[in-house]
Amino acid sequence: MSYGLNKFIKNLLPRRLFYRALLIVAVPIIVLQLIITIVFFDSLWIKTNKGMTRALVGEMKTFITAYDNGKYNNNDLSGLFSIYLDLNVEYKNEALFDEPLKERWFSPIDRTLRRELKSNIGAGNYWFDTTSYKELIHINIKHQEGYFEFFISKDRVASSSARMFALWITLPALLMITIAIIFLKNQTRPIVNLAKAAERFGRGENIDEYRPSGALEIRQAGLEFDKMRKRIMRHLNQRSEMLSGISHDLRTPLTRLKLQLSFIKDEELSKKMSLDISEMEKMLNEYLQFTSSSYLEKDETFDISELIESTIDKYTNDNISKEIIPRIYMNGRKNLIQRSLNNIIDNSIKYADKINVMLSKKNNNILITIDDDGFGIPKNEYQNVFKPFYKLDKSRGDSRSSVGLGLSITSDIIKSHGGNIVLEKSPLNGLRVRVFLPL
Repeated sequence: MSYGLNKFIKNLLPRRLFYRALLIVAVPIIVLQLIITIVFFDSLWIKTNKGMTRALVGEMKTFITAYDNGKYNNNDLSGLFSIYLDLNVEYKNEALFDEPLKERWFSPIDRTLRRELKSNIGAGNYWFDTTSYKELIHINIKHQEGYFEFFISKDRVASSSARMFALWITLPALLMITIAIIFLKNQTRPIVNLAKAAERFGRGENIDEYRPSGALEIRQAGLEFDKMRKRIMRHLNQRSEMLSGISHDLRTPLTRLKLQLSFIKDEELSKKMSLDISEMEKMLNEYLQFTSSSYLEKDETFDISELIESTIDKYTNDNISKEIIPRIYMNGRKNLIQRSLNNIIDNSIKYADKINVMLSKKNNNILITIDDDGFGIPKNEYQNVFKPFYKLDKSRGDSRSSVGLGLSITSDIIKSHGGNIVLEKSPLNGLRVRVFLPL
């Protein structure tokens, strides 16, 4: 039960750090303001309103008593109450007594006035209206054959300090929350910048010199990230330079071996050795392609629909059909995306007769689907084929045709762009390759 409650509370909380920090600042301010407001209304405003209303009802009863006494002229009595007590009253000798159309039970003024009139005048002997006039309260009280009609200023029952209190308690709170938002923005911006830099580096983009900023802990995290980035870049460059040097050193003896093959009289032996040398050259080329640094190419915005169209047209193969939505633009490394498409289509051409390429857009993702009618790949091998140097000799052809780096290179390129590649059973009974790329 405790775990479920914790999970429910976590789901209610915002996910972003800025809004969580804002809650930490804003919630205590709001709670404090609510407590102060409740205490004020309970101890001051409501009690003051109750005392003023009780005094007003007392004045009204005094007027009625004096009116019944008969010692004073009724018109003079009304004038005196109007001048000195701001109590405008008129007696109407009519049987018509209006009932209120709507009672505001949520209004403190109405509740207090209703309670005092009920206890002093009696239920059913009065009605009042606090909404028809902006600055006046209309009260009718039954008396003998008619009723008294009172028009009273609302200031007689409501303290003006409540508005000033609401103003002074609201404006400082809004000012403090605004200042907190500005400071929190400045504090969370370095974290957002660090996350964006890590995301760009994870996609293989070239990052300029990263400058940590913000609080000490955030600066420390930024410095460690920058050190890690430089170590990874140094490692990649060293790997590429080492393999480039090895490739260059191996090409020279392979070239000499090719020349020496021409002096061998045994043609069958010469042919076998030539095939081995060609395979070694192909392996060297694929090694270099696998280890070449993709960080050298900069990102650009390009039309992936046009890129796929041109890639398919280069094959001049009538067995390749296409269903491509035009004008879909993405940001990435154009040459690397084209290389990954070539690797997938090359495999399909090598092992299948019919190929279908589809391009669609779903939400914020680009979906490229390539179906073929070849031998396919066993389901339990879907993940293994993305491993470097892994080959399916039994199901996908001659072992000399590849060293098992095509799909591994393709997977690295797609994932470096923040996408994913998935293998499935094709409707053509071959292999389906689905490539997801973010827009």
